[in-house]
Amino acid sequence: MKSLCYIIGFVFMGILTIAICGCDIDVEDDPKKDLPIEETDVVDPPVVENFRLLRTLRGHENAVFSVAFSPDGNTLASGSWDWTVRLWDVRTGEPIRTLRGHTHPEVSIVAFSPDGNTLASANSNHERLIRLWDANTGQNIRTLKANGGVEIVAFSPDGNTLASNVSGDGTVHLWNVNTGEHRLTLQGHTSHIYSIAFSPDGNTLASGSSDETIRLWSTDSRIPIRTLKGHTSWVRSVAFSPDGNTLASGSGPQDATIKLWNARTGAHIHTLQGHTHSVEGVAFSPDGNTLASGSYDKSIRLWNANTGQHIHTLQETHAVTSIAFSPDGKTIASGNVSVGGTINLWGE
Repeated sequence: MKSLCYIIGFVFMGILTIAICGCDIDVEDDPKKDLPIEETDVVDPPVVENFRLLRTLRGHENAVFSVAFSPDGNTLASGSWDWTVRLWDVRTGEPIRTLRGHTHPEVSIVAFSPDGNTLASANSNHERLIRLWDANTGQNIRTLKANGGVEIVAFSPDGNTLASNVSGDGTVHLWNVNTGEHRLTLQGHTSHIYSIAFSPDGNTLASGSSDETIRLWSTDSRIPIRTLKGHTSWVRSVAFSPDGNTLASGSGPQDATIKLWNARTGAHIHTLQGHTHSVEGVAFSPDGNTLASGSYDKSIRLWNANTGQHIHTLQETHAVTSIAFSPDGKTIASGNVSVGGTINLWGE
């Protein structure tokens, strides 16, 4: 598509002032002079109905439980139960480097900081540590010591705070990324927390628990804003839409549904049905129009995030553990329980 900028001429006292695309530009007197018309190419959004398997990344030696794109979309990070974190070139599918240092095999989560310079990883139930890495060099730059195993982490939008769970105790912990100091403990869930997500403005934190609820917290206090109830199994995954107005949640095997909530009021909007096993990951496309969900039923489903209608299904060969949209919305990455440690990239 191409857009044309309208040219409006105003003649006053022999001076011609031309406003092009809302910007005032003074031009010498010459009412017959031809002015160039600026042309801008508009890139059409990807058609998710046409998504298919593009590439499989191989290198891990056990199941991949977490994938995350860097903010510029050039790098993919993966955490595996083979003790390692790996960084991949998204364009070529080639490995960039392997980060070693975890002392137990189950690397369950990886997350990039908003500026892309730092990568966080954690090691399930045993290590009781969160490791922060320089994403450019692979060096371990800081270690945060927790009082229990950590399975999930999430950076705040400003990159200054890291949220984590502590295995089994139903608490959310907030850390100062720059100093490594523990800031706050959020208490309210009655059982294990499986998922955490910050709202785009950073003012709200969502947590999903095996107590079958989602809690919304104010990030500057210990007070929960509200509790969302409706799932009938563990809440395995949560994600905010890019505009922050909608929260998606995916549930465990006894429920296997996705629910969409009004993030401002807590009102239930839609229930998305179709998966037949635990929904391990949910992710919104960057434009907010599509929701992707990955499940232990070996599938990735794509949904219209506005209507809740199912759009397309991508069939995996193993149970899906995690999914992520690339920043440009053209690619979905998925991790799975394959003992061969594969990651799949999907797109047009």
